[in-house]
Amino acid sequence: MKPIRVVVNGALGRMGQEIINAIAKQDTIELVGAVEKEVTQKYLPIVGKVVRFSSDLDSLLEECDANAVVDFTTAEASMVAARIAAKRKVNLVIGTTGLSEENIAEIDQLCQKCDIGAVVAPNFSLSAAVLIKLAELAARFFDHAEIIEMHHDKKVDAPSGTAINTAKAMLKAHGKPFTYPKTKTEVIPRTRGGQIKGIAIHSLRSPGFMAGQEVIFSGEGQRLSLHMETISREAYMPGVILAIKEVVKRKGLIYGLASLLEKL
Repeated sequence: MKPIRVVVNGALGRMGQEIINAIAKQDTIELVGAVEKEVTQKYLPIVGKVVRFSSDLDSLLEECDANAVVDFTTAEASMVAARIAAKRKVNLVIGTTGLSEENIAEIDQLCQKCDIGAVVAPNFSLSAAVLIKLAELAARFFDHAEIIEMHHDKKVDAPSGTAINTAKAMLKAHGKPFTYPKTKTEVIPRTRGGQIKGIAIHSLRSPGFMAGQEVIFSGEGQRLSLHMETISREAYMPGVILAIKEVVKRKGLIYGLASLLEKL
């Protein structure tokens, strides 16, 4: 069986470098190209080989005959890459945070129009995917819920895509809005955080965190807390490798790693 041929967009970013290192350890996946905004050399040395390095994703995909593009850049850059890859019928694995509902809808349309697969997830850690499934289960039995998400101080958006995705999954399972106790007086505005249909969401940003989330359910005389935390970017790699292996087998959009796990 031929290896899955992959191009990494944003190859020199922190996640891009981690993904390249993870691919290098695989027997069934081959890195055939790397892309960055500014490139001063034609080839990028990696473990045991060199690969084509370019700032032009379109021409690189034509040259490399890739099966999938992996992108963990920015929402704007990811959408540009998605349109280019779809035009060339190359599958997509996107882990960019901050994609809007309109962005997700466009990726879905690109998959249908160009007959490709895409796995899009705001969080590729298996612990986050399992937490979402547990939160869905708990949401059926509790009326009060809040989410605390914790990330490093360089994260550009709040709340995180994972927190929003978790809240939406909980609401679907609950079947109605959660009960949101209103505070009569807020001495400091927005102390209660934001909310999505009764689920309060609080965002922490500190250099002491990488990524984590706690979902708290409560009822009369009881409280249930679900907590996960990633301590290094290696935590995302099993999910990314799984997505690469699965996206070439499927057509259409799969949103969220938890949704992909359900299809295995």
